[in-house]
Amino acid sequence: MEKYNPHAIEPRWQRFWKERGFMRAQEVPGKKGKQYVLVMFPYPSGDLHMGHLKNYTMGDVLARFRRVQGYEVLHPMGWDAFGLPAENAALKFGLHPRDWTYENIRQAKESLELMGILYDWDREVTTCEPDYYRFNQWIFLKMWEKGLAYRAKGLVNWCPKCQTVLANEQVVEGRCWRHEDTPVEKRELTQWYLRITAYADRLLEDLEGLRWPEKVKAMQRAWIGRSEGAEILFPVEGKEVRIPVFTTRPDTLYGATFLVLAPEHPLALELASPDKREEVLAYLEAAKHKTEIERQAEGREKTGVFLGVYAQNPATGERIPIWTADYVLYGYGTGAIMAVPAHDGRDFEFAQRFGLPIRKVIERPGKSLPEPLEGAYEEPGILVNSGPFDGLPSEEAKRRITLWLEERGLGKAKVTYRLRDWLISRQRYWGTPIPMVHCPSCGVVPVPEEELPVLLPDLKDVEDIRPKGKSPLEAHPEFYETPCPRCKGPARRDTDTMDTFFDSSWYYLRYADPHNDRLPFDPKKADFWMPVDQYIGGVEHAVLHLLYSRFFTKFLHDLGMVGVEEPFQGLFTQGMVLAWTDFGEVEVEGDRVRLPEPTRLRLEIQERELSLEEVGKMGAELRPHQDGTLHLWKPAVMSKSKGNGVMVGPFVREEGADIARITILFAAPPENEMVWTEEGVQGAWRFLNRIYRRVAEDREALAQTSGRFQKEELEGADLELYRKLHATLKKVTEDLEALRFNTAIAALMEFLNALYEYRKARPVTPVYRTAIRYYLQMLFPFAPHLAEELWHRFWPDSLFQAGWPELDEEALERGVVEVAVQVNGRVRGTIQIPKDAPLEVAKAEALKVRNVQAHLEGKEIVKEIYVPGKILNLVVRG
Repeated sequence: MEKYNPHAIEPRWQRFWKERGFMRAQEVPGKKGKQYVLVMFPYPSGDLHMGHLKNYTMGDVLARFRRVQGYEVLHPMGWDAFGLPAENAALKFGLHPRDWTYENIRQAKESLELMGILYDWDREVTTCEPDYYRFNQWIFLKMWEKGLAYRAKGLVNWCPKCQTVLANEQVVEGRCWRHEDTPVEKRELTQWYLRITAYADRLLEDLEGLRWPEKVKAMQRAWIGRSEGAEILFPVEGKEVRIPVFTTRPDTLYGATFLVLAPEHPLALELASPDKREEVLAYLEAAKHKTEIERQAEGREKTGVFLGVYAQNPATGERIPIWTADYVLYGYGTGAIMAVPAHDGRDFEFAQRFGLPIRKVIERPGKSLPEPLEGAYEEPGILVNSGPFDGLPSEEAKRRITLWLEERGLGKAKVTYRLRDWLISRQRYWGTPIPMVHCPSCGVVPVPEEELPVLLPDLKDVEDIRPKGKSPLEAHPEFYETPCPRCKGPARRDTDTMDTFFDSSWYYLRYADPHNDRLPFDPKKADFWMPVDQYIGGVEHAVLHLLYSRFFTKFLHDLGMVGVEEPFQGLFTQGMVLAWTDFGEVEVEGDRVRLPEPTRLRLEIQERELSLEEVGKMGAELRPHQDGTLHLWKPAVMSKSKGNGVMVGPFVREEGADIARITILFAAPPENEMVWTEEGVQGAWRFLNRIYRRVAEDREALAQTSGRFQKEELEGADLELYRKLHATLKKVTEDLEALRFNTAIAALMEFLNALYEYRKARPVTPVYRTAIRYYLQMLFPFAPHLAEELWHRFWPDSLFQAGWPELDEEALERGVVEVAVQVNGRVRGTIQIPKDAPLEVAKAEALKVRNVQAHLEGKEIVKEIYVPGKILNLVVRG
């Protein structure tokens, strides 16, 4: 008997598919149209493990399925190749970032090809190549022309020891990633921004028509953070200054008993009275060293400093103190709040801490609030202590008070957003140079389009990549010294590079036309492929990458470059791949498990001891180690750093690509986490081996049997097999459409059992041969190498050319139903049988169900109650 040997099969079919270019996309509609299937392109960080491969495998399954359905499919791949990790690696290993990046790309491509994942490699995009980042610069210049790119002062992360700006990812628990003893400061520097806020309403409104997970839409809405309310002006006593405050609750204006400015607010120091200036300055300096997360932490004691000056409540005329406090953020609203402690929890805590007045101005409907208040009442209600507005419901009062303020020039209705303009300046080397020139005579001047790209200089010395005390490009006059494009006088190139999110905000459009040397892409080609029909990637990109990509698409639409306004019509966020991980030795005394410090930190457990029950609830296990000690094991996200990564190359060379694919796809619903286990690997091997054995055993008979038959003449087991075949085809097709890969594979496993059962009692027949043909076609997206190997034993074309089987709806209408199986009146399982199947067939199928078998063991069936198409009740005794 032949044995299933993936190593003999898989390289042959990978070469075959590559040579024939089955996934090479053309701008010619297939018989069913086009499908653009895209997986978020990776940062090339080295060899891939199975955690990386989950989404690429899903994308490959869907792309193959769409191709055999008759669509023209675009399934491309590229590399998000600029960025901070390459610089870090360069410093660590003494390599140029380019060398490190391209070696990682080589390894990753090798792993993808080993898995049989097919891309149109003719469309490969690498963002650190000048032919790509040239068009980053082109898009930037178009944004500059339209007033969407601008320079302004803004707060940035600053490391006083490195003497440079840090990206958010370089700040670890408020400290520099390179200097754990150095708190990061907030500094105000002039930087480049993109005016994404100009698109805020469109970004919000257009979410509604997208096939995205609702949780992702909710995250986008929250990040955009549209708030309707009023901007109210509070005059400062003795000064020609009015402080604008945004509030969503103008109905509580009469309860505003003090103002609070964020420490970063320019008026915080400017307004401080002379006797308070030193105290205020010290507070502002201390605030620079706190992260926004620390400042907003629940339960943290409120801190602040009175500025020694007062404002006037525009509604009451009351004199109210002005404070600065770090619980107010400069990035929201105007950076100043009217504090209404009776109706805002944070203001209530602050007022109690510093003995400030608390005035109730909203009553709970139908019930008077206690005096004094025990906490802030933050719900709507009925106005009290609010002068002419007493008795009004909150919503009506919001409108009326805002109108009252507008009539007196003291305020206006306003919509604000949490969304802030996108700061794209980076003081790093490995990124796209910003194509602007600073001229002492002409000011800021764009580089002419015909001079693009502004090339990143090839720094030979690794230490040049991050010189101390300045931006890398600022240390190289051969880069920054240039004539002004306008006056031709001496000028300086901008020495900042772009945030790498810029690179990933339009790459999906470049795939449509990757070799265009005049434009980022041909609008006609983009319009053929866009939007992406199915985008697959991690939920960690649910906000920034998706938001920026949507912004870019809308901008390019407005520029006339692409017809669509939304880039990704369908979005699927896959769950993580976990692997059982050894977290180290533990000590056990009775019911208590003592955790060593490193284990406690890695598990992020606060307690040093846990009970055995708590260990179980964590999903962890205690396992004996080879040295006789006990170790704590727990599923953790697969990663090389944890030492639990199942690397693609070694695994495929040992076990095979199709086994890896089935293990990944069958373990859990794709949106959920899955745990990679040896049991899962062995289960995948058994399933594929059974398929191979079934076809191999019947090879000669299948080759000699015609597939022709008259379905109207089918009866008995042949009719049952035919009906089950089409029920399986319907299930697998629907599951593939919905990306329910695990249940599609389960249906194939179930039908494989039916093929084995059929052959126990029947020879190879035309209907059986058709079932094998259809089975291999359905298997192809999931285990393509095995399916192609078995297919070619009987049919000369490729499965790519064979298409997708045609569903016989009539067979389903006539045919298979789900029947509940009871034992003594309690449901113990279900069976799929023809709706007119006799009792003998129903009983035979019921006896194959494991749960039914378990409840019949040692018992005698004394009666069968059968309602065809509905229920079979087996009455037993004993």
